[in-house]
Amino acid sequence: MFSLKSLSHHMPSVARLVFVGAIGIGVSACSEEKAEVKQVIRPVKVVEIAKAGDTRKLDYSGSVKARTEMNLGFRVAGKITERLVDIGDRVTPGDVLARVDATDYQLAVRTAEANLASAERGVETADLANKRAEQLFDKSVAPKSQLEQASLSHDQAMSQRDAALSALDQAKNQVSYTELKAGQNGIVTSINADTGQVVGSGTAVVTVAVDGEKEVQIAVPENDIAEFKPGKTVKTSFWADSKLVLDGKVREVSGSADQQSRTFAVRVSLPNDPQVLLGMTATIEADVSNGNSYVSIPLSALAEKDGKQMVWTVDRDTATVHGRDIKVADFTSDGVHVTEGLDTGDLVVAAGTQFMTENLKVKVPDQQSALADTDQTVR
Repeated sequence: MFSLKSLSHHMPSVARLVFVGAIGIGVSACSEEKAEVKQVIRPVKVVEIAKAGDTRKLDYSGSVKARTEMNLGFRVAGKITERLVDIGDRVTPGDVLARVDATDYQLAVRTAEANLASAERGVETADLANKRAEQLFDKSVAPKSQLEQASLSHDQAMSQRDAALSALDQAKNQVSYTELKAGQNGIVTSINADTGQVVGSGTAVVTVAVDGEKEVQIAVPENDIAEFKPGKTVKTSFWADSKLVLDGKVREVSGSADQQSRTFAVRVSLPNDPQVLLGMTATIEADVSNGNSYVSIPLSALAEKDGKQMVWTVDRDTATVHGRDIKVADFTSDGVHVTEGLDTGDLVVAAGTQFMTENLKVKVPDQQSALADTDQTVR
């Protein structure tokens, strides 16, 4: 048995050329066959554009608050000597929350009491003088002017006594104001001053959330604030309990935007439910009219080319992809809202957009079986 090398030595030169050419043709044919085997059709995941809905959903998060929160402070200034509540404590009307030093106010009470006693003695003295003047006038011993003067002195003493009595009541009130008391049933939500701190009259010391109606406050941007009107019914869900869903109503809409966030504060009242606790995270969901006819696509379907947002659509007849520019309205938790560039029934590549090229042959899910034989033939 001869090898190719030995065989070539025994062949004439012309025969060797023919033999080498035949080998080259065979190698070329193998290369072409190998290249043909490598040709594949890429499978893709697609979504079909549905008809735009008549409504769209707006979702905003907030926290549960009491409808009424009271910032309680002393009606007199002083140094806090005692704080009797902590955050989370329940309070009822008349409960003492804190105290300030009452020494100076108690001294004022003693002074007012002494002034009242002095005024009462003055009234007694003026009363005796007035009676004596009346007796002398009746006996024609004293002139009428003396009687009138005695009567005026008596009236003045009475007025001074009334003023002293009012000053005593005011001093006693000041002493009572050194105790900070709860006015309604509620729960303490914050402590703003503590023992040893000197506070002024009216300075907030304790914040109490009043029992009763609860609500959720959300911040709404100006482009959606027109959709929230007082009385509008919205759906409220809670992060702590996904099964708890309540129907709330918009109670109040801020008349102006916040200067920093440029959003409007909206308060949504909630029905009374013991499962709803203050501070819980809540999501307000509102259905609004879809006047702009948005269509939605997954975020993974969005691509970018030359600084423009676009998607890859699939031609059903040729099973090839083509780039198409779109106009995005906004981004939501459900995907991307598109206002221009897509029509109902379009097939959009939903994943792997970075691998797409113009006129790329793809395998669409509903054409898997039809293209399987073609793919096998090419291989």
